[in-house]
Amino acid sequence: MDSVTILGLRVDRVSPEETLAAIEGFVADGSPHHIVTADASMAVLARRDPALRAIVDHAALVTPDGAGILWAARLLGTPVPHKVSGVDLVGELCRLSGAKGYRIFFLGAAPGVAEEAAGKLRARYPGTQIVGTRDGYFRPEEEAGVLAEIQNAAPNILLVAFGIPRQEKWIQAHKAELGAAVLIGIGGSFDVFSGRVSRAPVWMQRSSLEWLYRLSKNPKKIGKVMTLPKFALLALRQKLRGAS
Repeated sequence: MDSVTILGLRVDRVSPEETLAAIEGFVADGSPHHIVTADASMAVLARRDPALRAIVDHAALVTPDGAGILWAARLLGTPVPHKVSGVDLVGELCRLSGAKGYRIFFLGAAPGVAEEAAGKLRARYPGTQIVGTRDGYFRPEEEAGVLAEIQNAAPNILLVAFGIPRQEKWIQAHKAELGAAVLIGIGGSFDVFSGRVSRAPVWMQRSSLEWLYRLSKNPKKIGKVMTLPKFALLALRQKLRGAS
């Protein structure tokens, strides 16, 4: 896989079409494949979290999720031409599910959110096989039951919305026992598809201002947004080191 390195984090140079083609191959193979959607906050977190960095290094695919990653790749002279975000992947996988019969399980977000997202996606993509939903608010003693619920649903694709880095570490810990061929951490995507959180207008997405829209809608995201200046400074430092 053609990849670049941003703040020590591997990011694959894949288009949305190439990502979906890879997923089709993973489903056909049947063995577990962890796909990571890497954004600027993950790149910052991974610098001080060796376990997260190792998970990304060994993932089957690492997609460029966000304008920050694309900006840094251009800055470093290794441009990544396409964004492949978690929220876009969710929609495309539900579309593929209807066409190819893929079984999908939604895990994560607050109680009721994954179920609401599933209902709206079934309406948008008739034939979509979302075979189970479960919120992410379970206690450690309930985890065995959650694992059994997923195993019994027999999904081809498991989408996990716990947030970074919990979702990546949970997938890594359990991927071998779940039976899914594709496992992806997708952050707040269920909130978007449920309608509880709206996406930025298209012009803001194209202008790399989706982060500002999200912050205006949910000021609690200020912690994640504050990683962006640090990410930019670290990328500039990497650029200067490379030029020296």
